[in-house]
Amino acid sequence: MEISGIFSAIVIGLIIGVLGRLVVPGRQHIGVLWTIVVGIAAAFLGAAVAHWLGVDDTKGVDWIEWLIQIALAALGVAALDRAKARH
Repeated sequence: MEISGIFSAIVIGLIIGVLGRLVVPGRQHIGVLWTIVVGIAAAFLGAAVAHWLGVDDTKGVDWIEWLIQIALAALGVAALDRAKARH
């Protein structure tokens, strides 16, 4: 992966993480860095799921892929928040 690809993954992960965090109701007790990490993981995993479902390469904006990524980020943010709340 090139530097531009890493930078793009971080930016997309940030966007996906923030959108996922906005979907989860209430206040989350995780920091911005964890939001980015969850967003990057959700972006990669969501892209893989979208590819597996065959909806990753459509004409125009890949809305279904974005929705999958945001849903995975929301699940990740909620899971991480619950794990941190227990400690």
